[in-house]
Amino acid sequence: MNLVIVESPAKAKTINKYLGSEFNVLASFGHVRDLPSKNGSVDPENNFAFEWEVSSTSKKHMKEIYDASADASTLYLATDPDREGEAIAWHIVELLNKKKLLKDKTVKRVVFSEITKNAVKNGIANPRDIDTDLVDAYLARRALDYLFGFNLSPVLWRKLPGAKSAGRVQSVALRLICERELAIESFEPEEYWKIKGNVKFEDGFNIEANLLSVEGKKVEKFSFKSEDDAKKIVNLFSDNKFEIIDITKKPASRNPEPPFSTSTLQQTASSIYGFGASRTMQIAQKLFQGIEINGETVGLITYMRTDSTDISKEAIETYRNYLKKNFENGYCPNEVRAYKSKKAKNAQEAHEGIRPTDIELTPDQVSKYLDTDSLKLYSLIWKRALASQMSSAVFERTAIDISSEKNELKLRANGSVVKFDGFLNIYSEFKVKSDEQIKKDENEEDEDEVTLPAISKGMKIESVLPTETQHFTLPPPRYSEASLVKKLEELGIGRPSTYASIISVLKTRNYVELDKNRFVPVDRAILITAFLKGFFSKYIDYEFTAGMEESLDEITSGKIKWTEFLESFWKNFSTNVGNVTDLRITNILDNLNEILKSHIFEQKEESNGEKAISRSCPSENCEGELSLKVSRFGAFVGCSNYPDCKFTRPISLGKLNKYCRVGTGY
Repeated sequence: MNLVIVESPAKAKTINKYLGSEFNVLASFGHVRDLPSKNGSVDPENNFAFEWEVSSTSKKHMKEIYDASADASTLYLATDPDREGEAIAWHIVELLNKKKLLKDKTVKRVVFSEITKNAVKNGIANPRDIDTDLVDAYLARRALDYLFGFNLSPVLWRKLPGAKSAGRVQSVALRLICERELAIESFEPEEYWKIKGNVKFEDGFNIEANLLSVEGKKVEKFSFKSEDDAKKIVNLFSDNKFEIIDITKKPASRNPEPPFSTSTLQQTASSIYGFGASRTMQIAQKLFQGIEINGETVGLITYMRTDSTDISKEAIETYRNYLKKNFENGYCPNEVRAYKSKKAKNAQEAHEGIRPTDIELTPDQVSKYLDTDSLKLYSLIWKRALASQMSSAVFERTAIDISSEKNELKLRANGSVVKFDGFLNIYSEFKVKSDEQIKKDENEEDEDEVTLPAISKGMKIESVLPTETQHFTLPPPRYSEASLVKKLEELGIGRPSTYASIISVLKTRNYVELDKNRFVPVDRAILITAFLKGFFSKYIDYEFTAGMEESLDEITSGKIKWTEFLESFWKNFSTNVGNVTDLRITNILDNLNEILKSHIFEQKEESNGEKAISRSCPSENCEGELSLKVSRFGAFVGCSNYPDCKFTRPISLGKLNKYCRVGTGY
């Protein structure tokens, strides 16, 4: 008998059907052991030895594996094809060895990036050994996260009552959110005006044109800073006649995007459907493990944790055949499209991009087997993958230049016409707006969306009616789940498998609230971030954290030893923790008062017109100074003349925090 171990029962059920009666397939139900939540689970003084613990739930599942292994001649470890999957396989072998159940047995590691009959049988036929470098990288990461959290969190609890925890990557993600919030708070909008002309032709139709230049000077964003500035230019229109001076038409094309990686799937599903990163991964996991179709369980997509955008040659061939069979000529390009994996820093396990396992299983065909959200995500993956191998969309871009008689005023109307839709034939409904697009004024049109009527150079213009509109610059947008994942990926922080858990921790710790699906940090989060920046700046630095990821990848490739990497980290980090532990709380609060002064205290305008921070107590006849205070409920702002003056308020001006409301004792 052959024993096969996978993570989930759904995956076990599917694989069991493919392999038949000679194989017994059991599930470990994820990780079988972990570090207990107590001090000493990783011992830096003993070469970073681990004290592992098997949970009561895992003991039950492991007993099944122990019993089954007694009758097995060969053990196949078929856990997921990534670092975590390798770690689960290693843990199982370690536990079986402790029970002396592997004597005279063959142990094989098998992987497959899709759960289809061919892929599973091919994986079983081509086993390998457990990758010790991958396991070492897992051990280094697990120890690193443990040492960071279990040594830093107690410092937070003692110095900032109300704080919950710190995490190596979690705290860096929180820093991004908090710094964005402080940038929004300090943002001062600038006024500017835009001038457009409604161009009416004698033939009876109108187009809208933007003012391009005035007296030969190009119009910039801040050319008109007030209504008076704009009115002066608008007045010039009434005394002028206009004519078309140039029409240019240029071909343009838009190429399809590559298949999804984990992060781009999370970003797109968030932007289009509002799925959180965790929700996206749960649905993708279900699609990967398999859906029952006509009595057979079929894995619908390839493995969903990947940095890669590559597609196998075999899959590309099936996509091209599908296009030739189901689309008119021209939709299948002459050359196969190849994509370089995205420029993400520290790209890890080189799987394929996320794609359907069988392009013939269209969304329409599987719709009756899937729930609404699963169908949405499968449709997104299916269309993106097929579109990646389709021809480019072809446009004709037109620019119409209009001038007054003496060239005093010049305007331009832009537009485009789709000449061939190419990949947009199936992927046009998925238009993801970036933060930059969201930030644009709502009345600014994308020139690609505007279709201009047929206009020739000799056509007569009857009038140009100007309109001026007031605008203000906008602050940077708060992070959504999609934009936070994108930023973390750009910085090289975290990994595809960690983004969902990072965001989940920030939510469960109540460090962030959601406003219109955007992250708003609570004051406790801003305070913690300021504390970490003030006293542990190195360890929440973006480049340092990305550098740690690079080192973990070097362990994966066998370039450095995991214990040497941890030794280097621990030596400086433990010293830093010790130094901060010895500081008095008053020293820490003085530091935070300075770091967060613009967030905590009022700004008042002085006689010279400049703004200055005011820490004066607002209580009548009190000459005290406001500063941060801490209690067992958390931090607040209080007066230096306490107990004579009992003035207190929440940290953030004009905003009550969840832990700092009426009734908490402030």
